[in-house]
Amino acid sequence: MVSGASARIGADFGSHFYGIKPDLITVAKGLTSAYQPLSGVIVGDRVWAVLEAGTGQYGPIGHGWTYSGHALGCAAALANLAIIEREGLTANAAETGGYLQQAMATAFGDHPIVGNVRGVGMLAALEFSVQPEARKHFDPALKVGPRIAAAALDENLIARAMPQGDILGFAPPLIATRDEIDEIVTRARRAVDRVTDELVREGAVQTVRA
Repeated sequence: MVSGASARIGADFGSHFYGIKPDLITVAKGLTSAYQPLSGVIVGDRVWAVLEAGTGQYGPIGHGWTYSGHALGCAAALANLAIIEREGLTANAAETGGYLQQAMATAFGDHPIVGNVRGVGMLAALEFSVQPEARKHFDPALKVGPRIAAAALDENLIARAMPQGDILGFAPPLIATRDEIDEIVTRARRAVDRVTDELVREGAVQTVRA
């Protein structure tokens, strides 16, 4: 089974990618790619042993409800997972996602207002800083993250201004190609440069690295 969110990092599950052995794995949006609501929990042996023992002592665990295992949601999940497997979307996320990380690092690694470039697979983020070497935050009143997100939208690029700081998040489609990644990074660079120029004119950024 493949979780869509984990497929973005190029693995069936995040626990596989990071070498974790969880007791429980929750699955939801990745099952149906949100075309239909469906969720579930994968239970490990250790937890299952407790549930099994408890059933004998306290009676069956209540897990069957009106919408449990709804046929429409399950059908959507089976169709969705078949597409992910047939089109090799997880493998593409691993290969093209690696290219995305490299392209982001090249384009923004020494940018005058980018304090951190991070991500894995088809997930990436840029964190903006008034002093990148010190990771010093901009004044929140400047709304740097939302301004860059708006500038990206002007470039016909949808990126997410994250709520926890001046951070711009990227989640390209699992079917993205290298050429499309190049286009994403180019448009993002234009958006960041535009807002950087505005900040320089406003005096919010004092110096710009070459």
